[in-house]
Amino acid sequence: MTGKYFDDLEEGMVIRHALGRTITEMDNILFCALTMNTQPLHLNQDYSRQTEFGQRLVNGIYTLGLAVGLTVSELTEGTIVANLGYERVIHPNPVFHGDTLYVETEVLEKRPSRSRPNQGLVRLKHIGRNQNGVVVIELERTVLFHKRPG
Repeated sequence: MTGKYFDDLEEGMVIRHALGRTITEMDNILFCALTMNTQPLHLNQDYSRQTEFGQRLVNGIYTLGLAVGLTVSELTEGTIVANLGYERVIHPNPVFHGDTLYVETEVLEKRPSRSRPNQGLVRLKHIGRNQNGVVVIELERTVLFHKRPG
């Protein structure tokens, strides 16, 4: 597995994830359909043209999931027990069809688990930017990582 263990992470460490993902119209529509989100800002081009954005917005929960997903191969793949919580999710700028999302992660803090000696808690901050470097999502999450075996 390519994820990092609790022992590999240090407070203040920044990881600029290599993967980026261009968001398509189908991604947005399918996600809205799967989650039964009928918001016209995501689905109705005619309606959205009349808003301040002039076009449909990508669903913010999809953006959140994609931002976390883009970190998995370099951060958590096979090395975590669970995500324990998501905090302070903000969307400072909109995401549109055709935007490409890139993510960087900062390790905010870490501590060994008090009840699980082979694991530790890490608080992470993810910042997602579009292809122009504009921040479109920020979130913090707490993750329970495995310590390196042996």
